[in-house]
Amino acid sequence: MSKHLHIVCLDAPYPLDYGGAVDMYGKIKALYCAGIKIHLHYFEYGGHGNVEGINDYCETIHSYKRNLGRKGFSFTKPYIVSSRINSELVFNLNKDDHPVILEGIHCTGILDSINSGKRKILIRLHNDEASYYKKLSGYETNLFRKLYFINESRLLKKYQAGLPKDCLYACVSKKDVCTFTEKYKFSKVEFLPVFVCWSQVKGEEGIGNFCLYHGNLSVAENEKAACWLLDKVFTKIKIPLVIAGKHPSRRLSKWAHLCQHTCLVADPSEKEMNDLLAKAHIHILPSFNNTGIKLKLLHALYNGRHCVVNPAAVEGSELEAACHIGTNAHALASIILQLYHKPFGEEEIILRKKLLGDMFDNASHAQKIIAWLY
Repeated sequence: MSKHLHIVCLDAPYPLDYGGAVDMYGKIKALYCAGIKIHLHYFEYGGHGNVEGINDYCETIHSYKRNLGRKGFSFTKPYIVSSRINSELVFNLNKDDHPVILEGIHCTGILDSINSGKRKILIRLHNDEASYYKKLSGYETNLFRKLYFINESRLLKKYQAGLPKDCLYACVSKKDVCTFTEKYKFSKVEFLPVFVCWSQVKGEEGIGNFCLYHGNLSVAENEKAACWLLDKVFTKIKIPLVIAGKHPSRRLSKWAHLCQHTCLVADPSEKEMNDLLAKAHIHILPSFNNTGIKLKLLHALYNGRHCVVNPAAVEGSELEAACHIGTNAHALASIILQLYHKPFGEEEIILRKKLLGDMFDNASHAQKIIAWLY
């Protein structure tokens, strides 16, 4: 008898241009390969999304408009939740009793409307969103956006505390498992590593040409990390640094070109980004947010050479053994100087293959989901 599954995504799971899309896409593909009949539901907004890359893995695909602006505003629910409450989605889900995966806190606003008691529901937690938005407020320089992040964090903390304690939750990091178990008192919280779309470690032996920081540069946290590197690390060392990513601000673009040994590549194509990842000698990826897991770090571990991070970038990830860790700007600069002329070798590649192969096995993780839901 066929097993059917609804997956509700907070955004289009394709193209793979940010971390959440990678996890959602990898999960859909792995479950399809395990024989699950998938009915995909996703929210479309901002012109993002092209599901042509995922058609072959889904029985049906439904898209919904997100209620942006005042239409999605609520005094009691976080905006990321209230703007995704959709009656058509509820109607489609209630046509049957197939299990449901809700991707992110973002999609849980419909929980009471689809939880019939017979149906099994898995909530995929990408982050402790309350903590994440609080951190974002600290990085934001625009006053309106800063106030939005502060209020969203307040509402998220209250909302997360009110979610059903006995529902099944799956976190991407062990740190988040502890947070939702101990702080929010959820009784059924599982650790389920991210689903990746890279199957092999492809970092080339030898020496590359520059250091690379990459990420979505329109996210305040990533812009802060890039600016911090320019100001605190690469003023100490005259080693080439390339910053690459989507939608950089004019401030960052100007700052990146102040020094002769630093530059910025704005809005690189997928091919260009892969080329940068392959040619870099050091991937420098500090983080100022220790919730969730950093998909850009996994991208570098699968496809690049040396990875240099701070503790927040790897906390709760179990990826420490594959990275060089510096606790402050001086330590990171020192590590970069030591590594810049050190070839990336077979020993590091073997370590990564073992670590990543054991931890990010999409097929076994898909079987865990199937065991939970059927």
